[in-house]
Amino acid sequence: MEVKDSNGNLLNDGDSVTLIKDLKVKGSSVVLKRGSKVRIRLTDDPAEVDCKTDKGAFVLKTEFLKKV
Repeated sequence: MEVKDSNGNLLNDGDSVTLIKDLKVKGSSVVLKRGSKVRIRLTDDPAEVDCKTDKGAFVLKTEFLKKV
């Protein structure tokens, strides 16, 4: 399974990525800011990855990520 970021770069477990857009978290007042750097873990779905930030753990869509 190949997981790609918004630019088409391949992503692997433990890669660092940045957010390319401000993301509002559903059911919360938390906003993940554009340019935030996070480490990712791959999931079973090639369109989603797990990440941990200082604001909590989230599942993000790869279309909003750019590999560093």
